[in-house]
Amino acid sequence: LRMAPMQNGVKNKKTSTEEKLNGTTPVLPPYSLDEVPKQKSVIVAYALWLFGGLFGAHHLYLHRDRQAFVMWCTLGGYFGIGWMCEIFKIPEYVRDTNEHPTFMAQFFEKLQKHKKPPFSTSRFMGAVVLAYLFAQAAKLAIPDEIFWGIDFSFLHWALPFFASLGVWTVGNIGREKGPLIHSLLAAYAIYPIRYWIYDEDIWILLMIVASASAFDYWSKDWRRTRPKRHGLCKRAFYLSIAVCLYSSLWVSYLYFNGKIQDSEGDEVPVHEAIRNFLTSPWWTDLKQTIHDTWQFAKHNGWKETWKQIIDQMDADGEQNAYKVLDVSPTASQSEITSVYRKLSREYHPDKAKDDEQRVIVQQKFMEIQQAYEILSKIKNNRRRRNKKFNEEL
Repeated sequence: LRMAPMQNGVKNKKTSTEEKLNGTTPVLPPYSLDEVPKQKSVIVAYALWLFGGLFGAHHLYLHRDRQAFVMWCTLGGYFGIGWMCEIFKIPEYVRDTNEHPTFMAQFFEKLQKHKKPPFSTSRFMGAVVLAYLFAQAAKLAIPDEIFWGIDFSFLHWALPFFASLGVWTVGNIGREKGPLIHSLLAAYAIYPIRYWIYDEDIWILLMIVASASAFDYWSKDWRRTRPKRHGLCKRAFYLSIAVCLYSSLWVSYLYFNGKIQDSEGDEVPVHEAIRNFLTSPWWTDLKQTIHDTWQFAKHNGWKETWKQIIDQMDADGEQNAYKVLDVSPTASQSEITSVYRKLSREYHPDKAKDDEQRVIVQQKFMEIQQAYEILSKIKNNRRRRNKKFNEEL
């Protein structure tokens, strides 16, 4: 889209007269178009959309890294909805990346017609969805219980930041941009209503809508400079950081607040299951366990094998507790209590002769106490289930 140079003053004057009659002014490019970017193919873009579009592969191909990250976070634009809608938008995305004359003419016309980008329902809804996802992920990542002697509930004040970050991410896709500050201030301004509105979904939604509206009204502007095309390494670096930061929220949720079920249906916190797993026979004798599991799977099928794996992982710490107390799995509660009292007296920290021995004895004492609590809890749960089963009979 290059404007042809005028050959003489008469033609210049004629063009100027026509412009005055038409009521228009020349549409000048916001940046030089002398350098044509590397051209992308619509066919390749559609192929990547079909086979990797749910994870944003076609956007990576078109150098739309921010939109690719959004697609990956939302599993294809809210579980595939956005992915399906993009089937009609890919040709426009390709023309945008290639800076095709037709697309650029339309873009320059928008710059002249609108001082700032007009309201877009799809972009606004996309900002709300991503902001809600970020806010919920951050909320779930905060430990519900006290860990390491720290109450992490104060981190709930970071939720407006994550919500506004989702709004800002969507708001800076493509030919539009805007700063974070307005959406951030709006989110924090609305956040205190959580102390009056107890329904979590309602106050989070109100906070997000306020943040998205603030960005749309005050922050949104045209991206008047050519979008930078970074090298592969730099793009991979930035995307990796974004992916790791987002994934860390879900890892934190699984570790601190997640629960798994053992073979008897009891729920065990993931952080306890991991600690118990590292002391289980399945981990300490890994090579032999894998061989035994494979042989068992060939004869009993994968459903029964999965149950055995859960048992051998010792998610509830039962097997390790028997080992610590040195009692049989068939031992009664009274026998376990008797052994526990004996070991507690033997390894009581007060009997240590010096500080070095005290540390060793105290650690052993804590292991004994924890093992007793685990076995007592498991025995009580089994007694309760057996009693309920007998009553139903």
